[in-house]
Amino acid sequence: MERGELNDLLAFTIVARQRSFTRAAAILGMSPSAVSHAMRGLEERLGVRLLARTTRSVAPTEAGERLLQSLNPALSEIEQGLEALSEWRNDVTGTVRITTFAYAARMVLLPKLPAFLLAHPDIRVEVNIDDGLTDIVSGGFDAGIRLGEAVARDMVAVKLGPDLRTVVVATPGYFERCPPPLTSYDLDRHACIGYRLTTSGGLLPWEFEKAGKEIKIYTSGPLVANDSDLPLAAVRAGAGLGYIMEHDVAEDIASGALVQVLADWCPAYPGFRLYHSSRRQSPPALQALIAALRPP
Repeated sequence: MERGELNDLLAFTIVARQRSFTRAAAILGMSPSAVSHAMRGLEERLGVRLLARTTRSVAPTEAGERLLQSLNPALSEIEQGLEALSEWRNDVTGTVRITTFAYAARMVLLPKLPAFLLAHPDIRVEVNIDDGLTDIVSGGFDAGIRLGEAVARDMVAVKLGPDLRTVVVATPGYFERCPPPLTSYDLDRHACIGYRLTTSGGLLPWEFEKAGKEIKIYTSGPLVANDSDLPLAAVRAGAGLGYIMEHDVAEDIASGALVQVLADWCPAYPGFRLYHSSRRQSPPALQALIAALRPP
C-alpha cells in the first residue's frame, strides 16, 4: 500500500466519524476542498462510493460503514502504540478529546478546565457538547462525561462528584393559582416548563420513582426550550412548574422564592462520571485531566 493511500484511508475515517468535511479538515490540518478531493480520489481507486454527500451533510454509505468497521481496530492499535511511546517521555503532552453534555460541561469542566490548561500548556483539550450518548470508541474520543446511570458497564468510570437530584418546583404565587400536585400523575393539570434535547430533538421526560417503580411523564406547558437558563427563568417568574437540577435552585428553595413538591417522588441518582474504554491504555494527558477533575 502506498503512503498516500494510507493517508487517504485515515482521512476517510475522520470524515466518516465527524460527518463533516469542515471538521475533518480542521483535525487533519487541510482545507475542506482538499479533503473532499482526496475522498473522491480514494473512491475512484477503490471503485466504490464510500460517502453520501449533500449540500449540508456527509455520511458513510453502506460500503463506507463496512470499511470503517474494518479500519477502526487497526487504527486503534496504531493509536495505542503511539500512546505507549509517551511512557518514554517525561513531558505530558497530546490532545484529549472529550464528549459530554451541556450541564456536565458547566458543572464539571467550567470550574476546573481553565486552570488545567494553564498548568499543562502542552496538552490540547477538545470538548464536544452532545446530548446524545456518543460511542467514544467509534467516535474517536478519549473519554466521556455523563451521569453514572448512562455509562456502559464495560467502561472504566471515575466518580467526579456526589449523587444528584432533579426536583419539581414553582413559585408560591403559582401554587396560589394551581394547587400543588400530590402525585406525578397530577402534572397533566399543570403548566410544565419543558426541555428539548439538543441532539435528538426529543422532549426530556420528567422521571420519578415511587415504591420501586420508575415513572416517566411527558409534560406540556407554555414553554419548551433546548437551553436550561430559559426554563429556569420562566419558573422563577411564576409561569409554571419546572423540573430542575436541585443544585440550581437550592438557594431559591431555602429562601422561599421557590417551593419544592413531589419530594418523595424524586430520588437521588448517580452523579457525573468520566469514563473511558477499558480496552485502551490511558494516555498520560488523559490521566492528568482525570486527576484534575477528581473531587478533592
